[in-house]
Amino acid sequence: MNILLTGGSGFIGRNIIEHLSPKYRIFAPSHQELDLLNEVAVKQYFQRNQIDIVIHSAVKPGHRNAKDPSNLCYSNTRMFFNLVRNAALFDRMIFLSSGAVYDVSKNLVKVSEDSFDTYVPADEHGFAKYISAKYVENVKNITELRLFGVFGKYEDYSIRFISNAICKALHNLPITLKQNRKFDYVYIDDFIPILEYFIQNNSQHNVYNITPNESVELLAIAQTVVRLSGKDIPIHIAQEGMGNEYSGSNNRLRQELSSYLNPIFNPLEENVKRLMAWYSDNLNLIDRQLLLFDK
Repeated sequence: MNILLTGGSGFIGRNIIEHLSPKYRIFAPSHQELDLLNEVAVKQYFQRNQIDIVIHSAVKPGHRNAKDPSNLCYSNTRMFFNLVRNAALFDRMIFLSSGAVYDVSKNLVKVSEDSFDTYVPADEHGFAKYISAKYVENVKNITELRLFGVFGKYEDYSIRFISNAICKALHNLPITLKQNRKFDYVYIDDFIPILEYFIQNNSQHNVYNITPNESVELLAIAQTVVRLSGKDIPIHIAQEGMGNEYSGSNNRLRQELSSYLNPIFNPLEENVKRLMAWYSDNLNLIDRQLLLFDK
């Protein structure tokens, strides 16, 4: 099976390649090798290569470390449509979308896939995902996986909360929260088997929330990191009170995978412990200076 993976140099893409390249032939062209904003180049790439599955993970980021957060909506929707317009040249697409389609400015409490379009996202990132999701509603060969929080090795530890907390603990630095809130986090190693299911099988639905069984407060995660580190590290919270929740229902996903993965997700504490062990073994990859200032 030939898989075209976009965004192969990103956090999720690197993990996909590492886990799945022994089983599949994965094409993961760099931006220099394939400019997804160039419709001619994208079409020619499909014509030159026999692709069975497209995993669309590429995204122009708008996070706090983004070098150029301009034109997010234009860039991300154009990449998506430059791919899907060549649907005749591949069998299926798995679109790694986001819970941002539900509008992160709202209090999202175990939102279901059916609640999509209750709000139109106010931010560019969410709006781009929303536009693509509206298209997915009307096609049969695209499966949209709406990721909320995913964490694991290779993510940007200078801004991503769980990795940031772990790296700070390893360097005896205080852990900081802008504000406590409930969140849905999936460990990357738990996500990969789910992704492989959708590679191997035609899904019953075309949209799934990828969320754990239970949501967790950021403060509880920080406390878990401190306990696992065995150190007396302070936790600072910049703003009092609880912020908006960001969680989705995984009922549809669990029903789909009931005979394939049980349980779907390992306990969060176990996954945090595994990630902490990885960072401990790779301390040379952590730049302490990046942990001194919170963005």
